[in-house]
Order: sequence, then structure tokens, then C-alpha cells
Amino acid sequence: GGRMVVSPLGRGAGITMSLVQADGIVEIPQNCEGYEAGEEIEVRLTRPASEIDNRLVSIGSHDLMLDILAEELHKSGSRISLSSTHQGSMGGVMALKKGECHIAPVHLLDPVSGLYNEHLSGRYFGGDAALVKGVGRLQGLMVRPGNPLATRGISDLSRPGLRFVNRQKGAGTRVLLEYLLSKEGIDGETITGWEREMTTHMAVASAVKSGTADAGLGVYSAAKLSGLEFIPVGREAYDFLVRTDSLQSGEIAEFIGCLKSQAFRAELEMLGGYDFENTGEVIARDASSGS
Repeated sequence: GGRMVVSPLGRGAGITMSLVQADGIVEIPQNCEGYEAGEEIEVRLTRPASEIDNRLVSIGSHDLMLDILAEELHKSGSRISLSSTHQGSMGGVMALKKGECHIAPVHLLDPVSGLYNEHLSGRYFGGDAALVKGVGRLQGLMVRPGNPLATRGISDLSRPGLRFVNRQKGAGTRVLLEYLLSKEGIDGETITGWEREMTTHMAVASAVKSGTADAGLGVYSAAKLSGLEFIPVGREAYDFLVRTDSLQSGEIAEFIGCLKSQAFRAELEMLGGYDFENTGEVIARDASSGS
């Protein structure tokens, strides 16, 4: 939209990789607590401005497929590159609504209809957003090899002695978990570790693998890569929200083309836990007709 927008990258143990991925650095003065969202700031670029102009910005739910999409765009010789910041599905919806990103990966269940994501355009954008179908993926409980606590499903999370690791509020996985717990009549606050939150599936898997947690909800691909056992709880739709007026842009067209490519599909099939029904299909909602 003619603006320059800053999306902070992840912090913590992966700070070196954050520096590698960054387009620029913001310097915080010594006596300043930090900057608030919406403030204008000065950024010292670490890449040519021409490269940043061709950046497709993604803010929303985390999945390993985003890294694969970025790599496939690079290998295909595309002029665009993909930058992803993981703020959860609702974080992505709000970022897209405020014009802070081009695409928002989402997997938000509507408890009333039982459908994923198709309610978001009408509810948050007055119909002025489209849904690009992504993939179906398996969600389930990740536990250590051998399943030492004999965890069988969601109802076991409230058992004494089982330590859980959660996702942050607004994450689609957290929304799914709260829905499943409500069906079991379980109050999340009674689960040991409920307040411990991670922002990615791989961070949850790492906590389980290291032994600091006994179980966490996440996708099959993260469990497989981490050598963990996986107890499926259901399939979900992982899609991409875009503003309707950007659908005809060359950048979005290249993104959809990569999403439909056989090379991308082959990479995900090796990870496992994904299916490709309607991948790349665009579902547009007409604000005037409600269709």
C-alpha cells in the first residue's frame, strides 16, 4: 500500500538466525523502553532496497511449509521472496486488517459451523478478503518415544503428573485445543503447564523432546522431524487470507503458482501429515451478496 512496514522477527535462542533473515536492524536508545506498534522508526537496512521491494510479507500461523515455500520460490528463480513472522492465526488476521502484511496463514475453527477459516472474511473484513486454500494437516499430541505416560488423548491432559506445554493465545492450535477441552468438560486452567506458551510447533516439540514437558499439541510434521510419537486428534485446514484487491497482483499469483507446484507438494509429502485437496483454489467472498 505504498508504506514501509516493520515486522519483528523471533527472539531468544535463535537470535543468530534472526540476524541472517533480517532485512534491517532497529536500534533502541539506551533510555527507551521500546517502540509501540504503529510508531514510525528508523531502520538500518542490511539488504538492498530493491530486494526488500520484492518481499512478500506473511504474518500469522506457523507451519514448516512456509520455509519450504520460501525455498521453492528461490529455487524457481522467482523475483519475489517470502518473509514469515509467526504471531498466531489471530495475529495474522489483525495484521492483514491493518495492512501490515500481504498474506496471513490461518487455521481457525468456527465452533458453530465446524468449518475452518471460511468465516474470517465476512467476520473481520466485511467480505473484502479472499481465502487461498493451502493444505490439510494432521494435529495431535506429541509425546516422547515409547509414550512413557501412556497418553491416549485430550482427556489425559488433566491427569496428575502430566506436564503440558501450550501455544499462545490467538494461535489456531490453542483455539482447537480449547474447543476439544470444552467437549471433554475440562477446564484448561486445571492442566499442569497450561500457562507455559510457545509460538511455534517446533518449539512445542523441542520442549517435549527435552523432557521439560510430557505432551504438547502440534502438527505431525513437527513430531516426525523431532523423533516424537504422535497421537492424532483431527485434521484441519491451513489456508492463506489475502485482501481481495491484491489477488490480481503478480506477487500473489507467483505465490499461488508455487503453492500448486509439484516440487512443493513433493517436499511436503516427504514430511508427511499433509493432504492437498483444493490447494491453490481461491475462495472469494462478495461483501454485497454475502457469497
